[in-house]
Amino acid sequence: MNIPANVKWNLNRITVAGGNRQGNKVNQLSGPSGLYVDDNETIYLADFNNNRIMEWKRGAKRGTVVAGGNGKGNGAHQLNRPYDVVVEKNSNSLIISDNGNLRVVRWSRRNGTTHGETLISNISCAGLAMDEHGFLYVVDEGKHEVRRYRIGDTEGTLVAGGNGQGNRLDQLCQPWYVFLDRDHSVYVSDWEIIV
Repeated sequence: MNIPANVKWNLNRITVAGGNRQGNKVNQLSGPSGLYVDDNETIYLADFNNNRIMEWKRGAKRGTVVAGGNGKGNGAHQLNRPYDVVVEKNSNSLIISDNGNLRVVRWSRRNGTTHGETLISNISCAGLAMDEHGFLYVVDEGKHEVRRYRIGDTEGTLVAGGNGQGNRLDQLCQPWYVFLDRDHSVYVSDWEIIV
C-alpha cells in the first residue's frame, strides 16, 4: 500500500463492522483488536472478548464467525483472547495470534473448517504481519521481541528486541503490534515505558 505524504483524514466516517453496541451477535463486536483487509476488501477482525475471528464482507450488515466462536478454551476448535489476524495467501488461511492459549494458529478460510492447527506454541503472541515472501512476523510481548518465521519453523529469527525488557534501542518493553513496509523495515508499537 502506498499512502501519499499529503493524505488527509476523511471526516465522513463509515462504520464497516460492528456498530451495534458491544455484544456477541454476528452484527456486534466486543473488544475488537487486530484487523486485516484482504484484496477483496473483506475485513477480518480479532474479536478479543468473544474469542473469535469475524469476517465482514464489503457492505455487509453482519459478519460471519470464521474461527473460534465456540466459547473460550484451548481446544483446536476454540480461541482464547485472540489479538491479531493476517491472511496467508499461499494456503488461503488465517494466521491468528491466540494470546490466551500462548499459541499462533492457522485456520483455513475454506467453507466448513471447524478447527485450526497450532503453528507456534508457548509464545505470548500479540501482533502479526506477513511479507510477500510468506514470512510471518510475530510479536512476543512476554519476551519483549519480534521474530520472523517461515511457516513450519518453530524457532524463528530475532528481528527486534530480544535483549530483555527495557528502553535501550536494542530493547522493547511490552511490544504490541508490528508493521512491515515495502523495504522490509519493521515498525513495532512499544506499549510500556520504563522510567
